[in-house]
Amino acid sequence: MLARLFVSLQYLLPHHRITALTHWLTRIEWSPFKDFIIRRFVQAFQVDMSSAVEQNPTAYPSFNQFFTRALTPSARPITDKNGALACPVDGTVSEVGTIEADRLYQAKGHDFSLTALLGNRDQCAAQFSNGLFATLYLAPSDYHRIHIPCDARLRETLYIPGRLFSVNAATVARVPGLFARNERLVAIFDTDHGPMAMVMVGAMNVGSVETVWSGVEMPPSRRWQRYRKFAGQTPPEFVRGDEIARFNMGSTVILLFPENTLQWDTFLSAGASVRMGQSIGKLIT
Repeated sequence: MLARLFVSLQYLLPHHRITALTHWLTRIEWSPFKDFIIRRFVQAFQVDMSSAVEQNPTAYPSFNQFFTRALTPSARPITDKNGALACPVDGTVSEVGTIEADRLYQAKGHDFSLTALLGNRDQCAAQFSNGLFATLYLAPSDYHRIHIPCDARLRETLYIPGRLFSVNAATVARVPGLFARNERLVAIFDTDHGPMAMVMVGAMNVGSVETVWSGVEMPPSRRWQRYRKFAGQTPPEFVRGDEIARFNMGSTVILLFPENTLQWDTFLSAGASVRMGQSIGKLIT
């Protein structure tokens, strides 16, 4: 009953205004305010600071800098297995499986369109039709930087405006096509095994994604689609495990691969906990 009420209220809430307020509050550097919020957050979500570069939570200048904190290099070792796909984030597997033509499984009773997820671009979606996907959810207590799962070159990005529904389990189970409705940044990479897509999905209080190649990409100053192609210039190149982006507050990353290019590791299933850097699959050569 409470879950249904929570989801129903989200249809009425001014998503972007609430998120803009959160964006402002999390950047306040007045010590009494930010220290109080950080301490309460650490207590409420039992945040483990032992692997952070700066382990004192109130040493961070603002809540957002605490939230996007760096970890020590030894905290998340990157898999060294040949052909292994490294997990790009800390989090929980929401769903994983095969893309059925143009449909991805969201939750019981719901699926959504691959083409819609990628901005209604038929040619882009065709690359991943009948391919593989994994939806990874980042909880508030998780590490919120995003890393590249294999060696790759950035080909293009597309910012897609949309709603900012929560991406927690209760909402995902009740809002049809949620991931193709929420604001998101689609990044398409070229790899030695074919194309790879990483879709960084925004959510309530999570309207900001910052990339290493151009800074804050989401939200832009004006909320309409923004396409960038890197083919005509030297594209940003990354080695497996490199940081590529961060969520200013947490959300969801969706990985997409073409058919016959990847085998997921057997442990990877809905509800599984994952850590950045661990092997989650094997690329097929």
